[in-house]
Formats: sequence, C-alpha cells, structure tokens
Amino acid sequence: MSRTIAEGLADLRGRLAAAGIDSAPAEARRIMAAALQAPADRLSLMRTEPLPPEAEDRLAGLAARRCAREPLAQILGQRAFFRHEFRVTADVLDPRPETETLVEAALGAPFSRVLDLGTGSGCILLSLLAARSDARGLGTDISEPALAVARGNARALGLDGRARWQRADWFAGLAGGFDLIVSNPPYIATSQMTALAPELRRFEPRVALEGGEDGLDAYRIIVTGAAAHLSPGGRLMVEIGPTQGHAVAALFEQQGARDIHVHPDLDGRDRAVTGRWSGG
Repeated sequence: MSRTIAEGLADLRGRLAAAGIDSAPAEARRIMAAALQAPADRLSLMRTEPLPPEAEDRLAGLAARRCAREPLAQILGQRAFFRHEFRVTADVLDPRPETETLVEAALGAPFSRVLDLGTGSGCILLSLLAARSDARGLGTDISEPALAVARGNARALGLDGRARWQRADWFAGLAGGFDLIVSNPPYIATSQMTALAPELRRFEPRVALEGGEDGLDAYRIIVTGAAAHLSPGGRLMVEIGPTQGHAVAALFEQQGARDIHVHPDLDGRDRAVTGRWSGG
C-alpha cells in the first residue's frame, strides 16, 4: 500500500534534518512539490492523498541529491531573487537573499548604463534592468558556461534586447563610460575555503568564491580600475563579506572615491560598499 503525501513529507523532513540541513521543513515542502509536479502551496490540501509511484521515484532521486548536500537551487534548477526566478546551474553562484542588498542600494540613484563584473547567473544586472526600463547593461564573466546561463535568464525575462554579455577577466578588454558598476566578487579567504558548508565547497564554482589570501584580491582589481571605466559622477557598488566593510571602504578611499558607504543587510551585517568618483 502506498504511503500518503503527509507520510512522505514527514519522512523527507527527517532525512534532510539528519543530513544536517537546517531548513529541512521548508526544503522538504519544495522537494515534495517538485516530485509531485504541483505548487508547494497545494501540499496542505493534498496531505491525505496517496503518493503516486512516479512521484515516489522522483522524490527518491531528489532527496538523495539534497541529502548529499547538493544545493536545492541546483536540484530544482531555479532560484527566486529580487522579484524574479533565475535559472541556476553548477556553473554559477547560487543567488542569495543577501545580494538583494546590493540591488536595493543600486536602485537608490539613477543610472542608464550599468556594468556587472563577474555576472554569473546575471541576477544582479537583470534585476536592475527589469526595474529600470530605460537602462542598458553589460555583464561580464571569465566563465563562458556562466554567460550561457545569464543569456538564458535574459531571454526568459524578456531583457535580451537591453543586456549584453562578454567574456572578460574583470576589466580586461572593456571600454569605459558606465555610470554604475556592480559586482559580487569572490571574497572568501583561501584559508577559509575548507570550512565552508558542503553546498558551497563541493558544488559551487570555486572561482566565484575564493578571493585570495585575505579575500580581497578581486576588490583591489575592481576598485583600482573603476575610475577609468566610470562616467563622471559614476558609482561603484560591491557586495562584501560581513567582516570586510572597513577594509573595502579603505580601498575605495585610497582610489579617490567619495560618498563611501557601508550598507547592512536585513540581519544588520555589513553587506555592500558603495562609492562615487567625481572624474571619469
């Protein structure tokens, strides 16, 4: 006799919790919904229904992957971020709610031409363009597979006419003239990589995580090159690790930035540094 959806859900919660997943109840609902190919908000109404054999098979595969600590966004193939859904693969960093702090800060002032360095899935650039119908942008990444994901997300959101993509190592080969540069660069110190959660350490691209001996290698490149690629009065905005606010703000100051601010995320942790250059 087949078990009910409620029984399957309870078992799944237990398996995820035993695997060390803190958000086991919420993730179990999303995995069960994917197995049933049904909206997650309908699960409560379906609790007493039997779990179909084909759904049991899908559930077994999905649960095994998550218990192996593969990120849920990679398993389901998408992540909700700043009002939109983005396709996610192992070639890109999984967009996280903390990064929305950077998007919110960027939308605090006008811009028409934006550069997103290390764009990954394109979630930052595309969120900005979706919110500003007159803006255009360029997303760059050293990874061609990552750019393929970003292009697909642009098409899905109907933004491929306003977003361009280019393979580049930070500013290499890029001309100036942007009034906004944004980036979520790698900022994990090399010595801290082994302590990361398995989802990051084993499944996300290392090039998007590791920031050198002190975690600041990418910031030195980005902040040093910003002035030459900004229009007069242009802004640079970068995501940071929660202990890096002072150090990154100092880099901005050393390179002549003004109006430097460290922005907290919703948990009150330092999450973004922004600054403005008066010259081009």
